[in-house]
Amino acid sequence: MRLLALCLTALIALPASAKAQALLETYVAKLSATDHFNSNGVRLTQPWQIIRQDRANYHRYGIRDPEDQYDSFFSSLNNRNIAERMLRDGYIPQNVANMIVNGEVIVVVEIYGHGNTGTYIRVNVY
Repeated sequence: MRLLALCLTALIALPASAKAQALLETYVAKLSATDHFNSNGVRLTQPWQIIRQDRANYHRYGIRDPEDQYDSFFSSLNNRNIAERMLRDGYIPQNVANMIVNGEVIVVVEIYGHGNTGTYIRVNVY
């Protein structure tokens, strides 16, 4: 009974935004060699940069791998611009981050938030 009371107290103490998080969208993408370089040809060195470039390639430049799926969330430039914060606030295992930076992988990206506002993303390999 005491454990139940502690759990309920912890839930009540959560900020309202944490309680309202919902899975907004999920997509699969191949992070290929093209996605590892920005529009100026500079090599990207952070996972969030590569994920963002993949979505820019998909939505803005029409550069797509056969494994890339459509997502509506990152079709917005504003949402691509907050990808760094969303990944920082989300979850990506260190081994997955290393795999993204150092090679070509297929990832599953889950976008969480409330309404049309994304708050964090989770990334894992497919």
